[in-house]
Amino acid sequence: MSVKYIATSKLPTPWGVFAMHGFEEIATGKEHVALTFGQLDPTQPMLGRIHSECLTGDALFSLRCDCGFQLQAAMQSIAEQGQGFLLYLRQEGRGIGLLNKIRAYELQDAGANTVEANERLGFEADMRKYDMILPMLTQIGVTKVKLMTNNPRKVMAMQNMGIEVAERIPLQVGKNRYNESYLKTKSTELGHMMSEYHFHDE
Repeated sequence: MSVKYIATSKLPTPWGVFAMHGFEEIATGKEHVALTFGQLDPTQPMLGRIHSECLTGDALFSLRCDCGFQLQAAMQSIAEQGQGFLLYLRQEGRGIGLLNKIRAYELQDAGANTVEANERLGFEADMRKYDMILPMLTQIGVTKVKLMTNNPRKVMAMQNMGIEVAERIPLQVGKNRYNESYLKTKSTELGHMMSEYHFHDE
């Protein structure tokens, strides 16, 4: 098992009280969190999201991405549904780390897009990994999911590890003038499903 369970506590939020479950990666010591809401039923597909950490978007209200908007929309949807989960994975900047993410932003300020900036720094376009998902979902009792995502890679990763993705639910929120180019790059170069967005020609 790639992660070990540590502890569970209550997490009051504007949308209701979640349970917060802490996990630690055995090999690296990285810490991840699973949020659950209501009584989860392992026999039924549970509404959920796999969310990678984005300090700038999640905590500092950045408009350069849609991460914070997606996080809040997912938590609200789970609470309104009455049951569900959110895995919060500590892999900032598509896996390159916070300081390299800031370096990538500097390159983007000079005209590069998200993929070009990462590649100029010597990284792949997306270095996130998802092997910690299965033991986390097993611990919280989820085997089938209705996944809130625009990223087909997440769907494929979950299916490859034997998790049934009963439905993919688009999560297209937070588009603004500062992140339109970022979202367009995710659609055209990373294969994210953005059918509800209309992008201006650059």
